[in-house]
Amino acid sequence: MYKIGAIILAAGVSKRMGKPKLLLPFNELPLIYYPVSLAVQNELKPIVLVTGQYMNDLENTLGQFNKQVTFAYNDKTDTGISSSLKIGINTVKSHVDAVLVFLGDQPFVPTEVVHKIIQEYHISQHKGIRIIRPRYGGQEGHPILFDSCLFHEFQLLQGDIGGKEIIKANKKYVKLIDFPNKVWGTDIDTPEEYDALIKGV
Repeated sequence: MYKIGAIILAAGVSKRMGKPKLLLPFNELPLIYYPVSLAVQNELKPIVLVTGQYMNDLENTLGQFNKQVTFAYNDKTDTGISSSLKIGINTVKSHVDAVLVFLGDQPFVPTEVVHKIIQEYHISQHKGIRIIRPRYGGQEGHPILFDSCLFHEFQLLQGDIGGKEIIKANKKYVKLIDFPNKVWGTDIDTPEEYDALIKGV
């Protein structure tokens, strides 16, 4: 059995929202609850939540998951998402064969997506597939699985660039899995998007 871990990106300062968005409620639970519970339900290990200035608030909010989740503090959030990815990869790299990278502000991703990604990883190993990514209604999204053979490439990332460069450099080793429901890939960045989420728009 392959060992698959999770990195959940939760270090953003929520500039566009104007307040810590991952603590905002949706169906009486904070937004960050959804990706964390998804990783826990799918028994991904280890689960690393990369946080920034709201680390204490997130730890308190996610108290029920403290035994399953490792909180990793990023003191360089101003340098962009690449710093969070490096911290996440460095935390899991000696423990896993692959990792799923989740965004902290996506409440609609169902367990079906994670199941299919993991299943595809097991099936595709002999085909040389290194990256598995969901596509929601034609739009590429998260969580994204990266094989451990790519972990060293994360160390080369700079600034506010995520895994896109790694995906681009390894596009012939990428497997996309299509899901028809575009809503599953929704992320929440602005007050308008949050209002639409609450109103069920």
